[in-house]
Amino acid sequence: MSVEHETVLVLDFGSQYTQLIARRVRENRVYCEIQPPDLPARELEARAPIGVILSGGPQSVYAEQSPRPDARLFELGIPVLGICYGMQVMAHELGGGVEGSPRREYGRAEIEVSGEGGLFEGCEPRETVWMSHGDNVGELPSGFTSVAATTSAPVVAFEDRERRLYGIQFHPEVSHTVSGDMILRNFLYGVCNAAGDWGMASFLAETVEELRGRYPEGNIICGLSGGVDSSVVSVLLDRAFGDRVKPVFVDNGLLRKHEAEQVMHSLKEGLALSVLAVDAQDAFLSALEGILDPEEKRRTIGRVFVEVFEEAASGIPDARYLAQGTLYPDVIESMSVKGPSAVIKTHHNVGGLPEKHGFELIEPLRLLFKDEVRQLGRELQIPEALIGRHPFPGPGLAVRILGEVTRERTKLVREADAIFLHELREAGFYDKVSQAFTVLLPVKSVGVMGDFRTYDNVVALRAVETQDFMTADWAALPHELLGRAANRIVNEVPGVNRVVYDVTSKPPATIEWE
Repeated sequence: MSVEHETVLVLDFGSQYTQLIARRVRENRVYCEIQPPDLPARELEARAPIGVILSGGPQSVYAEQSPRPDARLFELGIPVLGICYGMQVMAHELGGGVEGSPRREYGRAEIEVSGEGGLFEGCEPRETVWMSHGDNVGELPSGFTSVAATTSAPVVAFEDRERRLYGIQFHPEVSHTVSGDMILRNFLYGVCNAAGDWGMASFLAETVEELRGRYPEGNIICGLSGGVDSSVVSVLLDRAFGDRVKPVFVDNGLLRKHEAEQVMHSLKEGLALSVLAVDAQDAFLSALEGILDPEEKRRTIGRVFVEVFEEAASGIPDARYLAQGTLYPDVIESMSVKGPSAVIKTHHNVGGLPEKHGFELIEPLRLLFKDEVRQLGRELQIPEALIGRHPFPGPGLAVRILGEVTRERTKLVREADAIFLHELREAGFYDKVSQAFTVLLPVKSVGVMGDFRTYDNVVALRAVETQDFMTADWAALPHELLGRAANRIVNEVPGVNRVVYDVTSKPPATIEWE
């Protein structure tokens, strides 16, 4: 950060929700950074955080090679909040006992709050929280008091107010914990005495200043898809560098219906960007021929994108950088960034690029969530029509076509998708769901049309509701809406005779199918 702010550090012990904790902290106008779980105490102290949060994690504290913080962390006088594994590792390091729970708790649970004030200031005596653990704190460390319990766990929250050390077994960062935001606010403002001096306007000003200092020379190619993320990156970089930014829009043949035309109009007319358009449909579709594995699809798309950008760069003097709209959900699902988080899938704009390419990457949004990017877009005065668009994956329709990507299959899913989105808009549901699309399945089913037997493709409809895209619930769309979309798709898209609706949340599924 180029300007000093009060900072809370999150030590990442491998939870998939680590960045969600940071996001919740930032929502409360407190700047937050994620650091490795074993950040040395001397480095931590040098950063002078007003508080430290220990994230959850998948391991047991008594397992061999389980991640541990620097034990001196608890001697620095800095407020510490341990969440789930973070609570257990705090108990373990301070002389308490952690043991396997006789009854694992996953999902919603009711806790009885026995303490007054502290983290639970303003909370009810009985609270609904979100649990995800197989271990319990069985013995309190010296100086700690239990302040909440469930029927199966006598200690689900503890505190040592004198040392300002707190632990909770549940996850306040997820929306399923009813008073989760209040509990975090109590830690930030009641325990850490935060001033609340950070927001998206601060992020914009400081990021522009930081970018100018880090990249003082050379031109920047900005890969544009026309979606929210890449559009915000382009305008942000234009704010920082002006004519040094060279936006390149690549039509890879994997876009939604009429998207290329709509994108170019939005970028040129709405945002006044000077955009170079490249038609690379044949190159992408040829490269994807015969590929079935989703990871190989992503790697192939990443490789061809770089080839296209390198060719575009040959006509741009001193093109040194490639800018992308990578977000944190892309990062955390692709690789472990700070802590030992599990890899879920590769994103072409994170791990899908070949290791050797001719550019240095610029990814100014990689620690932001989608809703924060939209806030940033509004700070940049990007039109709401563009900011409010549903997300579209970098690999485009390739990850919505299960199996081989061909021109014919791409056309089929594109037409079905256009019908589904049209019906959503007509019914007033497009802005009520966070993301909606169709998926072409690698199976065929028997049907009957008129007096003829058919054996044709199956299309799945997917619509989800989410705030952060780290977790999501399937959208309970009206049956009439789904019926109209299905009827139109079967009747208007040749080659489809069955439509199904995906009613799986994230987790256990991801939002996209590949």
